Amino acid sequence: MQGRIGSVSFTVMTLAAAARLVLERAAGLAADGSSGTGGQPGCAIHFANAYNVALARKDPAYASILERGDFVFSDGVPVTWVGRRAYPPLAADWERVYGPDVMQAVLSASTVAGPSHYLLGGSPSTLASLCETIAARYPDASVVGAESPAFRETTPDELTERDGRIRRSGATVVWVGLGTPKQDTEVMRLAGSLPVVALGVGAAFDFLAGTKPQAPGWMQRGGLEWAFRLASEPRRLGRRYLWGNTVFVAEAVRTLRSARQQPSPIGASGG
Repeated sequence: MQGRIGSVSFTVMTLAAAARLVLERAAGLAADGSSGTGGQPGCAIHFANAYNVALARKDPAYASILERGDFVFSDGVPVTWVGRRAYPPLAADWERVYGPDVMQAVLSASTVAGPSHYLLGGSPSTLASLCETIAARYPDASVVGAESPAFRETTPDELTERDGRIRRSGATVVWVGLGTPKQDTEVMRLAGSLPVVALGVGAAFDFLAGTKPQAPGWMQRGGLEWAFRLASEPRRLGRRYLWGNTVFVAEAVRTLRSARQQPSPIGASGG
């Protein structure tokens, strides 16, 4: 099921169902090498919050990337609030499907039989800490590769080499932590090039590795995670949240007004 907020069409699903979906898609890839839609070999999964909705309004090219993805989950609490209010028939299933939570759930459910995980993103030190954390917390999860790309534009030859490393590793799930919007572009590229489930999980690498603090549960539930992160990194995130939140509010108002004026368009989920 889907519900649109602004120019982003969200896949409506519970967190538990989303984690199962990742596992099922990865198992399907391991079995027959086919999972995506539109002829692509892989499956592209995006996580969108208020900032992503705002960015999609500003940048049609970015909106197109999300539109072409197999699934776009509600990464932020404010998104779920607006979605439930705009689409009452979907309210029971419209949960926050937070990238770090999905990553932990999938790792926890992983066994020696699969899926096989590849980590793409983060600094070398964060990546090393993340691998140590996964090995300690999720000993049955198989991490078959990890790389920290250089902080610059990647050349076509480097992307080809990256694809080769991922393919040779045997990974069926690629966790991408390159930041927005870069990670969404890479998720779409990977799904179009390789038989993998590619997921853009933002700051999940830092949170799971313990290199950055995560907002307390009460702030997350109250839709205030952005305020915690802004206070933690005001110089880096100031414009993102102040501009993004303003645009998101305008998109939310448009969505709610439209929902009151006509029946909510509900369709089948992507993929």
